[in-house]
Amino acid sequence: MNRKELAEEAIQIARRAGGAIMAIYGKEDFGVELKQDESPLTLADMAANRLICEALEQLPVRYPIVSEENKAIPCEERRKFEYNWLVDPLDGTKEFIKRNGEFTVNIALIHNGAPVLGVVHVPCLGETYWAVKGEGAYWERNGETQPIRAASFRLSDPGLHVVCSRSHLNADTQAFIGRLQAPELVARGSSLKFLILARGEAHLYPRLGPTMEWDTAAAQAILEEAGGMVIDEETKQPLRYNKENLRNPYFIAYGKVQ
Repeated sequence: MNRKELAEEAIQIARRAGGAIMAIYGKEDFGVELKQDESPLTLADMAANRLICEALEQLPVRYPIVSEENKAIPCEERRKFEYNWLVDPLDGTKEFIKRNGEFTVNIALIHNGAPVLGVVHVPCLGETYWAVKGEGAYWERNGETQPIRAASFRLSDPGLHVVCSRSHLNADTQAFIGRLQAPELVARGSSLKFLILARGEAHLYPRLGPTMEWDTAAAQAILEEAGGMVIDEETKQPLRYNKENLRNPYFIAYGKVQ
């Protein structure tokens, strides 16, 4: 299977996972538990994870799966991966629990540390975004598919639209925003923040706080193919994956900055 064929499969898998999530979204009890890091886990996270992993393992081409909800794979084993799937079965669990609809299903394919395929499905809207490296970025809604492009801008431009998290807005992020000229803040949860940039409806997303690789990989692939970038705040290089520590460095996601 080539990457476009893998993307078509991943799109269908993400949509089925979205259906499993929505079946639980309509229930009274989400079965919320707290993981060791105090982050929430629901029945929907587990149902979507099981569906995605089983489906990926059934594909003609099989790659190792790294998922937020799977048992951690030792770095000694992971460093041997040329390709691996990177999955967040329910990105934005806090938004899911709040019932605000701002959660997604994220599936990425990593090749030698870089995301080369990304699928993000938005269950509450029935929308799907995807990209394959070198093939452009796309958005499907209401049965119609369209290419998407990030907006061009300069950092000195006044009134830039800056995407921030509904659940995380710390002092470092506020300081970064404070250096811009009359920015307009746009609050979103989960990987939806990247997708607004990929559609050209915002310009910047500073994340000067903790995230994990599965939070960003699929959306990074989409934003890069839309003409944007996701840059390590310290090294000024694109975010890398399958690192020894799966925690991301602080980063800034950009549209098409001039």
